[in-house]
This record gives sequence, C-alpha cells and structure tokens, in this order.
Amino acid sequence: MPIRRFGGHKSLVSQSPKLSYGYTKMNISRSGYRVFSANSTTACTELAKKITERLGVELGKSVVYQESNTETRVDVKESVRGQDIFIIQTIPRDVNTAIMELLVMAYALKTSCAKNIIGVIPYFPYSKQCKMRKRGSIVCKLLASMLAKAGLTHIITMDLHQKEIQGFFSFPVDNLRASPFLIQYIQEEIPDYRNAIIVAKSPSAAKRAQSYAERLRLGLAVMHGDAHHSESDMADGRHSPPVSRTTTGHTGLELPCSRHHVPFPGIELPIMMAKEKPPITVVGDVGGRIAIIVDDIIDDVEDFVAAAEILKERGAYKIYIMATHGLLSADAPRLIEESAIDEVVVTNTVPHEVQKLQCPKIKTVDVSMILAEAIRRIHNGESMAYLFRNIAVDD
Repeated sequence: MPIRRFGGHKSLVSQSPKLSYGYTKMNISRSGYRVFSANSTTACTELAKKITERLGVELGKSVVYQESNTETRVDVKESVRGQDIFIIQTIPRDVNTAIMELLVMAYALKTSCAKNIIGVIPYFPYSKQCKMRKRGSIVCKLLASMLAKAGLTHIITMDLHQKEIQGFFSFPVDNLRASPFLIQYIQEEIPDYRNAIIVAKSPSAAKRAQSYAERLRLGLAVMHGDAHHSESDMADGRHSPPVSRTTTGHTGLELPCSRHHVPFPGIELPIMMAKEKPPITVVGDVGGRIAIIVDDIIDDVEDFVAAAEILKERGAYKIYIMATHGLLSADAPRLIEESAIDEVVVTNTVPHEVQKLQCPKIKTVDVSMILAEAIRRIHNGESMAYLFRNIAVDD
C-alpha cells in the first residue's frame, strides 16, 4: 500500500520492526519525560542503564549519596517541571537505605513541580510482610502509604509476592510478569525440556507452578511437608482470661477477685491445635525427569536445597530453579554450589553479580525490555493490556 502524503511529508504511521518477545522497537521523543535512577551504588544502576538504552534516552542527571552521618541526600541536576518522571529503583541488600533514597528523590521531584512521578520498582520490598502476624504489622501497607505521601502517582513492579498488595495503594499499580521470559529460557536453554516436570515446593506455590505447566504442556508435581514449622502459642499471651487466683487476701495492688474476673464455671473454649511438620512427600512422578522448581522469590535457599535432595531421591536426574527475584542472601551462593541443584535462573530485578561470581550455577534473564515498554506506553497514554495478554486472574 502506498504511503499517504500530506503537504509533501510522509505519514508518521509505519510498520515498526519487531524484537524478541513480541515487543516493538521503541522510538520516542526525549521531550516530556525523564528517567532517573535513585540508587547510590553503581551495581544497582545497571538495570536503569539497560532500560534507558532501549528507550533511546539518557539517564537523568542526579546525585544520590549518603552523608557522613548516613543521612540520604538527593540533588536533581536538571529541570523536571511539568514532565513525567520515572524513578528506577532496584533494591540491594541494604533495603532500608534504598527505600529512603526512593522516598527522598520522589519528594524532591514533587517539590520541583514534576507533572507525574512514576516509580519503577521491579522487586517491591517488604512484600512478604503483607499479612498480619500475631502482634506484628502489615509493613507493606505502611510502605505504600509512605510512597504516596512522598509524591508517587503510579508504580510499575513485577511479580508481587501477593497480587492483593495492589489494593494497599491509593494510585495505579502495574504488576508485570516475568514468566514469558523464564518460559522462553526453559524452551531455548534446557535441552530435552519436554521430559521435564514443573514442581511446586509447597502447596502455596501450586498455582504458579500450574501456570507454567499448562503453558509448557508439561506435568505438575507438588511437594508437601516443608512449608511450615511447628507453631505454638503457649508463650504468646493469648491464653486469656488467666487462671483464677487462689489467694484469698487482698494486697491493695490488685483488684479483688469476683465472679466477673474469672472464667465462667463449666465453660471451656476449644483450643486450636499447633501445627506439626509432616513427613515430606511428593505428589507426582518425577522419576527419570528434569525437575523445574518455580517460585517468585529465592532468598534463603535452605528450603530449595532440601527440596532438591528429595527430588534426587525420587529419581529426578536434573534440577532447575526458576524465580523472578534472586535475593540470594547470606550463604546462598555457597549452599547452591554444594547442593544437588544444577542451575538457578533468576531475572535482573535485583542485582546479584557478586553472587554469580561465587556460584557459576546462577544464570540471569534480562527483563529490561518489558519495563522499558511499560514506561513508553504510560508516557504516551497507551493501553497496558498488550503486556498482560494471555495472563489469567490466577497467574
């Protein structure tokens, strides 16, 4: 079809060349938005550099550093008035410092009259603290409130630990998925992946594992028995009202006992039994197969190492671990290297170059393409539905 011409100029509508994973090549004007990194460490800016390279823009000029008294200071070196500002913040091991860097930069941009401030936080910290635990607190909700107060108007993240976390925010949250990249890695990098079986290392991870299994047309196995440890509330203080006092005298420091301060006679509430860790079992046949354990976060790897040993005993001849966020804290690299695990595949939502040097079994999948495409679409006011195609409610 010939290209239409208006006043001697070519139409701006043309066919864009395709890149891998189905996303189109980006060609955007530099005016109207800026991309900043809120990290003070060089290792954490690698993802931001990859995203800006794909967008064809330069990383915004700013200085983020810690003063001698460990206070965080941010200096924005260019005008942001009336522009869409994207803050890319990857979370290193020093989580609390990274949060303060993000909050201080967002507030600095807000007071500099930025039009919209969008946080690109691939791994959202404190996402495991999203439920009430006894006398604890829902820290994830607190963090959401702090980000809103600092001036953020939108968040782009990836594979939240619980999708319901989006409800903690008073502004839009786009929860992208890394599964297309990890599934492509399985298809291209794991020989004979058709002989594989997807494994959930606990019943709580079964939905995620089922999603992978259905997309790869593979079988599913679920491990049971290693998800919870024994739990007892004997020292928790919730056994109230207390037992009735046997003293008859009144010391003057306590209220006198009466029928209103002791349990009703003959009434005893049922007590919830404490959980006990059952023997580990594997529901599904893994004998002579490649076992692929999938999860959203791999941090302390003791559970993964134990699961790998059980799968080896059940006959699996290769064991892979696929996870979106590779925190790999403490002695994780050493434990992985000494374990029966053949390979750990994670994305670059969290910097882990040091861990890769310590353990060659750790491999990285780049997800900067989908983050860059999300930035482009939000700035241009385009629909985000393309990035969520074929993603069901349970995925």
